[in-house]
Parts: sequence; structure tokens; C-alpha cells
Amino acid sequence: MRGKRLTEEQIAFALKQAETGVSVTEVCRKMGVAESTFYNWKREFNGLGVSE
Repeated sequence: MRGKRLTEEQIAFALKQAETGVSVTEVCRKMGVAESTFYNWKREFNGLGVSE
């Protein structure tokens, strides 16, 4: 079963939240994703400027 797909804007928002001091656990809980998914996003979007 596949989960919901989030937009790049939603992913950028999640990454920005973590940068501003919200714990990764809290961000993941609010977004409804696993921490491994968050770290995959971070690796994938790192350097692309989506978190600016």
C-alpha cells in the first residue's frame, strides 16, 4: 500500500521546520511520514534551494 504523496512545497516546509529547531520526530508526526522518509527528502533536496 502506497502512502500519500506530498508536494515539493510541503516537503520544503517540513525541511524548513527542522532547520528552525523543530525536532525531526515532531515534523514527521505532523506530516504523517516516517523519519527515514524525512532523511530521504533531506538527502534528495539538499542543495536544490527548496528550503530557502
